Amino acid sequence: MKAFIVDRYKSKTGMRSGEVPVPQIAEDEVLVEVHAAAVNLIDAKILNGEFKLILPYRTPFVLGHDVAGMVVRAGSGVRQFKPGDAVYARPHDLRIGTFAEFVAVKESALALKPKNISMEEAASLPLVALTAWQALVENAQLKPGQKVFIQAGSGGVGTFAIQLAKHLGAFVATTTSAANEALVKGLGADLVIDYRTDDFEKVLHGYDVVLNSQDAKTLQKSLQVLKPGGRLISISGPPDPAFADAIHAPWMVKQVMRLLSLGVRGKAQRRDVDYAFLFMQANGSQLRQIAALVESGAIRPVLDQVFPFESTNEALAYVESSRAKGKVVIKVR
Repeated sequence: MKAFIVDRYKSKTGMRSGEVPVPQIAEDEVLVEVHAAAVNLIDAKILNGEFKLILPYRTPFVLGHDVAGMVVRAGSGVRQFKPGDAVYARPHDLRIGTFAEFVAVKESALALKPKNISMEEAASLPLVALTAWQALVENAQLKPGQKVFIQAGSGGVGTFAIQLAKHLGAFVATTTSAANEALVKGLGADLVIDYRTDDFEKVLHGYDVVLNSQDAKTLQKSLQVLKPGGRLISISGPPDPAFADAIHAPWMVKQVMRLLSLGVRGKAQRRDVDYAFLFMQANGSQLRQIAALVESGAIRPVLDQVFPFESTNEALAYVESSRAKGKVVIKVR
């Protein structure tokens, strides 16, 4: 099958287009014919070697964390899916590879795709939708009337998280450029801050939850907008000891993560707020709940651009440029 292959980390030429064997499936997996795959910043970070400590992929391997397509074969232990089912998923870590014509996905990571959207729109959802769900529903347990600050509202995670937070009944503040103000307000943002002209930490006060997706400087500022008892959830690091325990990291890796997050955890404690690092996990059950929200019209996908399969490297470069409004998708079939 055709695929985009990582031969070595930090390659200046990106991924190589080539042929690899169709994946073999285990008894708890299905083989999905890929119709569309989203491109995410984590793909670029893995390619650049930034996640080797957490995700030690051995080259050569195929990138890609989002998929929408058709089931063509099911393992002997699979009960929920059959050939011909239209599905979407974020495959488990170390089992990724959606920049290809076929990918093996565990049944537990898979869900039927929302019926009212295209394959391209469905492919745009899993990673960002699960990230927002696990941050706001599972971790923060966001409640009606609470105030949440979602950074980078016009980005992939931001466009979904704003909609989810509004569905949950929260007051939503976000940052974006003036050019994207109408977009994020249309998604449900109540307060929009132009990051080019205003400092959000001078505008926002008494917030219950912050979803941080930016750099270390922004993370430190985010502590200032939370009220006592508030919660700072970061999807951009630094990883904390709880995360190290969750992934059963080796002792040395645990010490590195403890040191990396020591500063922000200390400052959070002094301000009586909680800090947590979130590294999204594959979850088909949550994707089924998300599909129901999409089918009800409560949430809609936001696509910036769809690239042809042969332009996967160009799509990844576009995502790295941070210019995308919503998600970038490659059309495989």
